[in-house]
Amino acid sequence: MRIRRTLVAVTAAASFAGLGLAGAATATAATHNATATAHTESLTPGECQDRGGTVDWATNTCKGGTGDGLMVD
Repeated sequence: MRIRRTLVAVTAAASFAGLGLAGAATATAATHNATATAHTESLTPGECQDRGGTVDWATNTCKGGTGDGLMVD
């Protein structure tokens, strides 16, 4: 009886992994965290320049490069 339960558990785990359901919850949680923090990012002046931009001190934003539009503090 114990062997039968073990085989059922192994078979179920293998079928979920084959369908890609094993990491679905982790992937969803990672996606939500990434979108929640993406809009609150701010850069230092050095980070803005390292990303290829220049600091616009009138608006405290990074202009150009990969940090374009992000706040500079």
